[in-house]
Amino acid sequence: MLRLTTLMLGVALLLTGSGLLGTLLAVRGTEAGFDDRTLGLVMSGYFAGFFFGTFIGPPLIRRIGHIRAFSFFAALAAIAVLLHPVWVHAWTWGVLRLITGIALVGLYTTIESWFNAEPDASRRARVFSLYMMINLSALALGQVLFGWGGMAHATLFTLAAILVCAAVMSVSATRAEQPQIPQMSRFTMRQLYALAPAATVGAALSGLAMGAFWGLSPVYAGRVGLDTRGVAMFMLAAIVGGALLQVPLGRISNGRDRRAALALVALAAAGVALCMLLPGVQHERRWLFGLYFLFGGLAFSMYPFAVAHMLDYLPREHLLSGCSSLLLVNGVGSAIGPALAGGAMQRFGPQALPMYFAVMLLALAAYLLARLRFARHRAFEAPFRPMLRTTPSALELMPETETPSPS
Repeated sequence: MLRLTTLMLGVALLLTGSGLLGTLLAVRGTEAGFDDRTLGLVMSGYFAGFFFGTFIGPPLIRRIGHIRAFSFFAALAAIAVLLHPVWVHAWTWGVLRLITGIALVGLYTTIESWFNAEPDASRRARVFSLYMMINLSALALGQVLFGWGGMAHATLFTLAAILVCAAVMSVSATRAEQPQIPQMSRFTMRQLYALAPAATVGAALSGLAMGAFWGLSPVYAGRVGLDTRGVAMFMLAAIVGGALLQVPLGRISNGRDRRAALALVALAAAGVALCMLLPGVQHERRWLFGLYFLFGGLAFSMYPFAVAHMLDYLPREHLLSGCSSLLLVNGVGSAIGPALAGGAMQRFGPQALPMYFAVMLLALAAYLLARLRFARHRAFEAPFRPMLRTTPSALELMPETETPSPS
């Protein structure tokens, strides 16, 4: 495990910079006069880049090696970050966000494939859990830097680039051998839906909701009157909620039909989103932060529920392909979500964001409750694992997706 320490530090630096950058762009874009529809489209660029990067990154890593690929993607990300304050224009920012998404998924794929070189299944499970904990902690730290740094926005862009560059120093110091990135087959959308319809719809609708969450929550916070520190606290509350509530929610669901659990979580999250529309809540920080804490805790668990449901049903030899395809479905939803929610906010005001959340989540709950009529009776043995959506390489860390060796 010690030989992975520098890789974990690299992950922490990358995600701290990424968390800082996402909130910074929303606030800086608002100050530059971008309307909500424009900001939604700009933020969609990152998720679109993340999606395309899952196809671009692995071939490049195989061709030039892990260290050089990591350096290449880090340089690309740092350049894109530093160009944001130079060219404050919506179309330019959209292209830069696309480039940033491609670069970051390449960086994550490089690091996660190193983690997969761990041969011991029990240690791989610990690595996966630690990796996801670092993901959430680093995203939270990014909000802290944004809210309490007291620095000008141009300086914060520089800081985000510095964190990306520092990750190169950390990763370059690793003594872990460079592994091979295997070719990974994926199901078509039709095949995936036929195999696990509830998981597919759950991943898509949770992506539509969470893409809007990451892209537009800072915009919403600013529109309802929060200052810079308030925006950071607002995002921090949701991330902390997501970190703290996933585990108890997952334990409650273990041994039960995930569709029912996911439907209840979606209903609860939709209820919390609707509570944010109550008169006075948007102007009462204590209630607003508390509701977003609950929303983060519930909403962050939806994609892991979808993955756990797929693990319950698919044959072991198809799990990795299924989970990888599910990740892409979630990524497509995440790319579309900010554009849809941004358009709604432009027309109806900031209250359209929680309403958008509620519509997506109620649609998910309704679909799942309808699917329960077709419940198949079987044991649900796959454990729930708290996670964030990263790359297909991270899914290989889960012992459940390890293909059994032929006897």
